[in-house]
Amino acid sequence: MYNCPKCNCEYGYDDGMAYNCPECGHVWTDLCLEEAKVKDAFGNELQDGDDVILNKDLKMGSQTLKRGTKATKIQLIEEVDGHDIEARIDGVGRVYLKSEFVKKL
Repeated sequence: MYNCPKCNCEYGYDDGMAYNCPECGHVWTDLCLEEAKVKDAFGNELQDGDDVILNKDLKMGSQTLKRGTKATKIQLIEEVDGHDIEARIDGVGRVYLKSEFVKKL
């Protein structure tokens, strides 16, 4: 049995071509699961709760977040204008970031 990545149903099954969820009807493949992983600029897989540093200066309104700034306790989110991470930066608060501009610590 395979857990559904959409509803976490434990009764997913393999029909020979893809995996299927009998509860929500979601269909997925191993390739879909690999593509859904969020990776940093260096190809490291990111998980909720990781700490990252910025690998590029980022303009944010009238202020600039400098390269090397640490962002803590990231949360992977559904994309919001290309941003796929929400994190906390000291002195700034919660911000949205793009995974392509961070490096996992």
